[in-house]
Parts: sequence; structure tokens; C-alpha cells
Amino acid sequence: MKTLIKRSSFAFLLLAAVNLSVAVFSFYILPKKFFYDATIIALDRGHEIGFIGSYPLTILFYKITGLRYLPYPIIGLIQFPILMFVLYKIGIPNDFQKLTIKNGIVYLGIFMTAVFMSMPTKEFITYLFISLIIFLFLNEKNSFRKVLFTVFFLLAIFGVFYRPYFFLIPIIATGMYGAILINFKNKIFAVIFYGLLTAVFLSLIYGIVEGQYFSGISREVVNSGRIGSADANSAIISPIKPDTWYGETIGVFYGFFSVNVPVNGLKYIFSPQILVFVIWQLFLFYILIVRFSRCIESRSDHKNELWILLILFSFFILQGVFEPDLGSAVRHKIGVFPLIYYALYYDHFREKLQ
Repeated sequence: MKTLIKRSSFAFLLLAAVNLSVAVFSFYILPKKFFYDATIIALDRGHEIGFIGSYPLTILFYKITGLRYLPYPIIGLIQFPILMFVLYKIGIPNDFQKLTIKNGIVYLGIFMTAVFMSMPTKEFITYLFISLIIFLFLNEKNSFRKVLFTVFFLLAIFGVFYRPYFFLIPIIATGMYGAILINFKNKIFAVIFYGLLTAVFLSLIYGIVEGQYFSGISREVVNSGRIGSADANSAIISPIKPDTWYGETIGVFYGFFSVNVPVNGLKYIFSPQILVFVIWQLFLFYILIVRFSRCIESRSDHKNELWILLILFSFFILQGVFEPDLGSAVRHKIGVFPLIYYALYYDHFREKLQ
């Protein structure tokens, strides 16, 4: 008896197969500066290998697995199918084969996954970690409260040992949820605003203790050394130097909108790679805001989806604090692509759980 594959699954597998060639041949097409992080990870000339920190742990991972000794095209050939298999196990929506804006966002996201995963990268580890969170939310065996506490614990651990700003995600997400419980007229605006204020508050506390705000130890450090160079083409430069409480506050708000609603990026008409991301990001943000608003209005019926979106928007807010440029922003968004994927298709996953 013949088993017919669904059109949606066939479309997904075809898309994965086509983009596998992108993962393999990106090394021969992309400029050398694109592989700066990959070279650090593969060669470890600074002897950074260790057990704490994104670079040390990533170097350790690629050494233990032996991937660091392979040519980049082979690494892409190995990594990309693993991530597509993970996405396949998360689930394929029934209308995945239809040409819609939402599907187009995912198609382009898979293409960018192929590009960024075609080399040794920290985002490979982040992607797998984020996938674990999605599988926890999809698991019906455990209670929702137990799942949420487990997710928060894992985010904190990941923040301590790998990416420090992930430690802040549960704090900001909780602050945003608190705003949902208050009877604001425009709740979606209030939730985002309170999330940004929470990020500012955390940065100011850090500044009091350490003498520098979050922007000063991340975005400003990276951008200060490359102002005027070609690498700073899409740099995010705050209108006010973030070395005062009001400068940091403006910088956090400015960074959030520059990364997530980058209308100012439309000026890069002669840089098509930046322009494509800007358009992709604008459509993505709009769709997620609409879905977020819907979940907020009926939070008791959309608990999983609401907290997925709270975690995702907390990450977006932190991107506004730490990202030095639009290129880094899109790379790191691919690291959390499973969250974006789930949020875009949460109606499909709700039907599966019912």
C-alpha cells in the first residue's frame, strides 16, 4: 500500500533540499569577513577553549565533535540537515506549500539558516537549545507551570554558561506579563513599553554596580573600533552616547526599533542584502505583534503561545540593547528561529494539542 506524502511536508523537504546546496556552496560565494567568527572558532588562535562563555564552549564543542577539522562545505552539509530535521520534528503546518507572506518569511528564514549554518558558529548551539524549549512546550505530559519553570531555569543556565543576556530573558518576560495583568487601554503597547523599561532598569542597576551600562559593554565596544569602515555599514549608533542614565534609556529604545522595526534601514537601497533583511524583519514584526495582541486578549486560552511570544519579544528587546549592527541581529535571530517558527504557526500547534 502506497503512502502519499502531504503537500506541506513535500514542500518543506523540497525547500530543505534546495537550501542544502546553499549551505554547501556558501563558503565559495560569501566574502571572507563573513567567516570572521567561524575562523576564531575553528582555529582558536587565542586559546580560548573552555567551559564558560560562548566562544570557549563553542570552540570546545567543535573540537570534541571533530567538526572543526572539516572543510566548511562539509560542516554545512552536516549541520543544516540536522537543524531541518529538528524543525520537521517540531511540525509542518498544513498550508506550508502555499505562497503567503507568513510562509515567505519562513522560506527566507530557512534560506538564512542555510547561510549562517554553513560554517562553525555559535548559532548552531543556540538553535538546538531553543528547539529544546519548543519541545518542552509541545509536550503534553507535564503541567504548564512545570514546563514554564523548567524553561526559565534552562534559559538562566544557558545565560550563565553560554550567552549572558539569556539570563535576563525570564526577568523581562515576567515584567511584560505583569503589564498584561494591568488594565491598560492599549495592552500591546504597554507590554512592549514595560519590557523596554525593565531592560533599562536592569542596565542601570548593572551600571551602578559595574560602572558601565549594557550598551557600553556590548554595542559601543564593537562599534567604536570600526566607525567609518565598511564593516560598519549597518551599525546601530545611538543618537546620544549611552554613558548616562538618560543616554542609556534612549539607546535601549532606539536600539529596539532599529533592530526590530528598521524602517531607517530602507535607506540601504544599494545594499540589497541589508534591504532584504529589513523588509523581512518589518513583515515578521508586524505578524508577530498581531499574534501577540491576540494572545494577550485571551491569555487563558493561549498560555503556551503567550509565553513563547513573551520569551521571543524579550529576546527582541535585548537585541536592541546588545546588537552592534543589523547583520549581527539577523544572525542571532536565526539562532532563535525555532521560536519564530512556532510563533508564526502557533494556530497549527494549538490544533495538534487539542
